[in-house]
Amino acid sequence: MTLMTQLSADLSAWTLARDYAPGDGTGPHAHAEGQLIVAISGVMTLQCGDRMWLLPPQRGVWMPPGMAHCMRARGAVSLRTLYVMPDSLYMTRLPAEPRALTVSALLRELILRLVRTERVRCSDEREQRLMQLLVDELAWSDDLSLPMPVNADERLARVCAQLAADPSDPRGLDTLARAVGASGRTLSRLFVSELGMSYQLWRQHLSVMNALPRLAAGEPVSTVALDLGYDNPGAFAAMFRRLMRRSPSDYARQGKD
Repeated sequence: MTLMTQLSADLSAWTLARDYAPGDGTGPHAHAEGQLIVAISGVMTLQCGDRMWLLPPQRGVWMPPGMAHCMRARGAVSLRTLYVMPDSLYMTRLPAEPRALTVSALLRELILRLVRTERVRCSDEREQRLMQLLVDELAWSDDLSLPMPVNADERLARVCAQLAADPSDPRGLDTLARAVGASGRTLSRLFVSELGMSYQLWRQHLSVMNALPRLAAGEPVSTVALDLGYDNPGAFAAMFRRLMRRSPSDYARQGKD
């Protein structure tokens, strides 16, 4: 057995700290290890297949081994990743599908501490205790990933790309449809058949995803609501509460705890 093989055999996980400039990211890629992906600061967009997540500092994503994904920084981002070895005993406690998670203050500190070790060795009792506590602290969140068209109707893909670039776009379904050469009825049907949700619900998910990092950063709910195209903060708050099961102000306060 070589030294490199011995070192690999003694690993439960390894870590990576990386900073991204605005607009930087990665193309589609996959890893043999499972990945716990957390933005310590800034906001990262992560896409896996036909789903997209927006990752502000309060949220992360678990990416199982072998699943192709790509990432893009929306502003300056400081990213921390924990790679869990595929033969690690911890893998049996982690989901087989990508999952969103809430990053508590304790989980954040555990990630930062393990990143400083660089490698989590099976033979190191202290590192194993930290790893066990980290897995215990994982709190899976409701999946607010945004369905995105992959190999889908070109008209639907164009509309989704336009709205993702400008969530406050005031145009209604019929106007958006005409701009891509379709009828409102056709576009409505495509949202349901190819993305699994109505046009209205898709736009609400898009609004929430874009609101999360701004609320976590302390921006007033009223400002976020108006910027996202809502006529009044009350309508935005009601929509946010339906999807997130908490009010925007509660979410913002949680980020300060």
